[in-house]
Amino acid sequence: MAARGCGGVWRRARQCGVGGPGSGPGPSPRGQRAVACNARGGAVPAGKSGLAPWIPVVGLEVHAQISSNSKLFSGSRVQFAAPPNSLVSFFDASLPGTLPVLNRRCVEAAVMTGLALNCSINKKSLFDRKHYFYADLPAGYQITQQRVPIAVNGSLSYSFCIDNKMSQMVTKTVRIKQIQLEQDSGKSLHDDTRSQTLVDLNRAGVGLMEVVMEPDMCCGEEAAAAVRELQLILQTLGSSQAVMAEGQLRVDANVSVHHPGEPYGVRTEVKNINSIRFLAKAVDYEIQRQIEELENGGTILNETRAFDSKLGCTVPMRDKEGKQDYRFMPEPNLPPLILYDTKSLPANMNHQQVINIDWIHERLPDLPSVKREKLVEQYGILPEHSFTLLNEDGLAEFFESVVKQTQMKAKKVIGWIVNDLLSYLKQHSLTVKESPVSSFLLADLLNLLEKKEISSTAAKQVFAELWKGEGKTPLEIVKEQKLELLQDQKELEQICQAVIDGQENE
Repeated sequence: MAARGCGGVWRRARQCGVGGPGSGPGPSPRGQRAVACNARGGAVPAGKSGLAPWIPVVGLEVHAQISSNSKLFSGSRVQFAAPPNSLVSFFDASLPGTLPVLNRRCVEAAVMTGLALNCSINKKSLFDRKHYFYADLPAGYQITQQRVPIAVNGSLSYSFCIDNKMSQMVTKTVRIKQIQLEQDSGKSLHDDTRSQTLVDLNRAGVGLMEVVMEPDMCCGEEAAAAVRELQLILQTLGSSQAVMAEGQLRVDANVSVHHPGEPYGVRTEVKNINSIRFLAKAVDYEIQRQIEELENGGTILNETRAFDSKLGCTVPMRDKEGKQDYRFMPEPNLPPLILYDTKSLPANMNHQQVINIDWIHERLPDLPSVKREKLVEQYGILPEHSFTLLNEDGLAEFFESVVKQTQMKAKKVIGWIVNDLLSYLKQHSLTVKESPVSSFLLADLLNLLEKKEISSTAAKQVFAELWKGEGKTPLEIVKEQKLELLQDQKELEQICQAVIDGQENE
């Protein structure tokens, strides 16, 4: 049964935890000039002539997989790395006579995300068909929201460092044009050995939120910072797990360059970037490629490109489609999606049949920006350290756990977290949860240091031993390696006297 709007029937889903025509040779991936962001937001690399600077313009479209146990319009389960085609309903396979049934959980997640991004929630939104023909899109169209999306006119504040200096952080805001609900496509698996393509429809119909950002950014560093902040917000809300390695967060970057005072240049779209680090590289490469192409007398094609992470460059895929190519039309099997707030909620309405925007708003958790403010206020740490704590999954909780278990002041603890623990984790490519040094062990070590039972040099040695994960406590390591500081003045005098006597005998 198709989902109805006012008083409609909802299916509730449980929440689950280089080259090409006209492109030119392009810049060398290794030798390309860096595109730097300045505090005013104008990354303006000078041209070869030095007469006219270039202004890069970057806009993003972010596809976030909604955290739901089932798909957007069918009851099929959502599970990463399931056997191919094992999670496909008749509707997902687009068999004749099947109808979409809207997933309530996905709508709630989109509303929650819109509210967190300061958007206006449309009480009436519409579904549309977007036509294109790929092997992994069995219906030949995608159900999306082109005319009236679920949320519009929001904003996202993000911060980034200038010249990689944590003490020089700049905060900027990108406008959110809209957030729309849509279904994902399947996945094509290319078998080069047999010269064939296989199709896995497990992902077909999975619920997505597309967050469309206005072209307010100017370089890869800014784009990466904005997506990382969005990722943190989604994970805090629980509306998406946003794990890029599992395809739960994918980014399309629209890039163009122009001279000051001139209209925006022709843009290219770099599709399906699945890493924040690759996003920064892809955007900066594309900016530099376009600048060099234009300075050499070439033209920029309105095309779709892909980022080759091994070569470090973007490569052409196809010409960019326009709206007319997609032949948008209203989705005939889904009525308007109707939402309410407390004022507009009809009397005697069954609350299970509707979604109350105000009810969701009241239950929003503290967002990353608020958490950072609280960390700075509560523990007296530097603002840049609060960013470090939240940017690493689980690091803020680890820090607070250590602070609770140790006598050392938080300002000193943060140094050990950022300079020692984090550097060890990155050196060994481990997450906070995989750390062989628990918060209890680190707190135990810092207590020994705070009581002046060991020196800071000895503490570093003990930490290195703890990292081996041999099950020893800090105190056991200290005693084994005789790293204690001598507190008894008489004992110290006796040692000194013994050394002097030994010298006299020689």
